[in-house]
Amino acid sequence: MKKLIFTCLLVLFSVISLSQPLSSKKIDRLTERVRQEFNVPGIAVAVIKDDEVIHMQGYGVRSIATGGKTDEKTLFAIASNTKAFTVAALGILIDEERLTWDTRVIDIIPEFRLYNSYVSEDFRVRDLLTHRSGLGLGAGDLMMWPDSAMFTADDIINNLRHLKQASPFRTRYDYDNLLYVVAGEVVERVSGTSWEEFVETRIMHPLGMNGSSASFRGLRDRSNIIDAHVPIEGVLQVAPKQENRLHNSSGGIYSNISDLSRWVICQLKRGRYGSNLEKQIFTEKVHREMWTPQTIKPLPSDGPYNSHFSAYGLGWYLTDINGFLQVYHTGTHTGIVTRVTMLPELNLGIIVLTNQQVNEAHEAITYSIMDGYLGIRGVDRVEALKKSLLRDREEAARITEEVWAKVEALGSMAGRQVDNSLFAGRYTDPWFGDIIISEVNGKLRFNAVKSPRLRGDMFHYTGNTFIVRWDDRTFDADAFAIFSLDREGRPESIRMEAISPLTDFSYDFHDLNLRKKQ
Repeated sequence: MKKLIFTCLLVLFSVISLSQPLSSKKIDRLTERVRQEFNVPGIAVAVIKDDEVIHMQGYGVRSIATGGKTDEKTLFAIASNTKAFTVAALGILIDEERLTWDTRVIDIIPEFRLYNSYVSEDFRVRDLLTHRSGLGLGAGDLMMWPDSAMFTADDIINNLRHLKQASPFRTRYDYDNLLYVVAGEVVERVSGTSWEEFVETRIMHPLGMNGSSASFRGLRDRSNIIDAHVPIEGVLQVAPKQENRLHNSSGGIYSNISDLSRWVICQLKRGRYGSNLEKQIFTEKVHREMWTPQTIKPLPSDGPYNSHFSAYGLGWYLTDINGFLQVYHTGTHTGIVTRVTMLPELNLGIIVLTNQQVNEAHEAITYSIMDGYLGIRGVDRVEALKKSLLRDREEAARITEEVWAKVEALGSMAGRQVDNSLFAGRYTDPWFGDIIISEVNGKLRFNAVKSPRLRGDMFHYTGNTFIVRWDDRTFDADAFAIFSLDREGRPESIRMEAISPLTDFSYDFHDLNLRKKQ
């Protein structure tokens, strides 16, 4: 009998030890290792378990320029983690019976149109939030990225009709940002107040998210805010912040791990908050719809966990990992990546904010913390993700180096001349507007009229193809510009595509249809 009891205790001890979560000291060591391995200046990490914040810490510096320390109040742009707030704002209006998830968009925004008339007529509020519109991946994002100053929400709503569909309506997942701009406009027209004011007064203020703002311009105190960082030719440099001046409902919120912990607890409590959960931001019915799969996503063959489905809900990614539901989202701006993750059945939340644009950093921290709760041991997430990152970077470097080596070799050929003046002129795209190609000091220059930061020198590659090398090297988005000629040999149009496979999809050069103005 004693032997049986001893055996049972041994088994119980083994189970407990296998699922032992990381202590705060281990999270500290993990995060510092990640900072060094992935060259991230500053990281903030929070862990929420059973409605309590059990870990909250900033690491490293807010900026390599100032050296200021990162802490739990340090503000980061949370980028596309904003989308869940936009969904919550709509959920509040749905609770108030001012619209439904299936209200037609044109009933709120009569001028809303997409390329296909049937799609325009049947497009619902739900469709704005689920990445199944039929538009291609990141279609039209150049109206927001890298410089959105010249495109208003009205411009975006008007220009959507010029973006051709890449797939039939509601048949395929393709991530988009522009439709969340439209969703923000829905909030404004239904509520009669700006999206920013609505989110701050109806979500942030009740939850006590007092350091956060729905926009960069709305920040009252910028003394503890990160700089964005981008590696340029192996050297980390400060990059301009993406301020999302006019399109905050897609990715404009600034927050910190202290405030976001309150948001995560509210999510895990299905919209309720307060000492006795006596208050609510939105109802459980609305919350259930947010976490219900809306659009099926392809299941990756090499995912980090055993998973059987992958989907997008309303503002959240949904998947199963080792038998548990995972609800999460990421956010990316130039030089900033963030992640919010929840395992609701374990009442667990993890927040990781970084000021460098390397996804593997937040993944390594999040997965390592989850492993402790899932009973996974002996897996070095940092090492595995570092190997994957280096492999991808080496392949991208090989491709881009071959292109530039060819440009250099052809440029040094004796007697080789290109008539640059032939290609100069003004070209226009229905949704992006004009670009001007001019000859300056013997070189062609590319200038986007409505996106002033999108400019650079053009180098002849081969035939009618040039390379655009952007002046702003934080872009990591040099692109081919391929000219088509008419029967007289005169340029009449340009199509573009990014050179590197690691170029962010929001540089959607391939969606441009630039035609020369006469």
